[in-house]
Amino acid sequence: MDKLIEAIQTTHNPSVVGLDPTDQVVPAALIDSFREEVADQVDDPAEIPAMQRSVAYFEFNRAIIDAIAGIVPAVKPQIAMYEALGPAGVDTYEMTCEYAQSQGLYVLGDVKRGDIGSTAAAYAKHLGGLAANNGEALDLWHEDAVTVNPYLGTDGITPFVDAAQAADKDMFVLVRTSNPSSKEIQELELADGTRLYERVADLVEGWGADTIGASGYSRVGAVVGATHPEQGKQLRERMPHTFFLVPGYGAQGGTAADVAGMFDEQGSGAIVNSSRGIIGAWRKNGTYSDGMSADDMLGLVASSARDAALAMRDDLEAALA
Repeated sequence: MDKLIEAIQTTHNPSVVGLDPTDQVVPAALIDSFREEVADQVDDPAEIPAMQRSVAYFEFNRAIIDAIAGIVPAVKPQIAMYEALGPAGVDTYEMTCEYAQSQGLYVLGDVKRGDIGSTAAAYAKHLGGLAANNGEALDLWHEDAVTVNPYLGTDGITPFVDAAQAADKDMFVLVRTSNPSSKEIQELELADGTRLYERVADLVEGWGADTIGASGYSRVGAVVGATHPEQGKQLRERMPHTFFLVPGYGAQGGTAADVAGMFDEQGSGAIVNSSRGIIGAWRKNGTYSDGMSADDMLGLVASSARDAALAMRDDLEAALA
């Protein structure tokens, strides 16, 4: 996690922006503005809706990336939002990751993969890349880290750890997620009295034991929701070498005070995600109108995202102080 921690120190901001474009968060008029452009480029009219959204989503993402670069250290695109659009959406995901990296941002691919054997090894290509003719690894996805589901145990994690180690990248394993129904599984009590999420936490700490960097944190991080502040604080003590990705801030109800206990004594050890609260901040701006030009809409999206990112930074800074 040394690269991520360095980026956080440079920006003085332990937050990550979730790039999760959907029709609910991208202005409908912006999507509509690309219809004629796309129609001229496709042979089959049935392809227009997906292509139209793919173009709009990328321009939306690019406007936000340009606005927040230098303010936040990282972005977290959720691949499901892009896969929903088919091949064109996957292209937009890859282009978004590549563009974010070109702007100096750490890219955390929220892919939540989980399998075993050759399938897990194939999924781990998100980190390890594909061998090129010159023997070097071709980085197809442009991600610095990915999220992983631990339900299949060590067999499903080892290929990702190996790929991360070889490519000098990171991974975040689901431990205590922010959604309300997570308790149905994650809080199950085991025979020795511990909870299932605590057992997973111990495994994650062990999976990263051989990959600890100069910062004191391993390549194997943990996803710990802001909506569980007391459990998150306990996990911080239980996992001294595990860096936390903390979702659930803002739209899901988590506050800066809730996440403060998930940081270590030096104010490091965690990065807090906000998606809708930043990329959808334009919706709270009273100056928006469907009659705006595409450039004006993108400008509003960008300025609103920047203001929201700055507000989140200041909120976290005050809580950690």
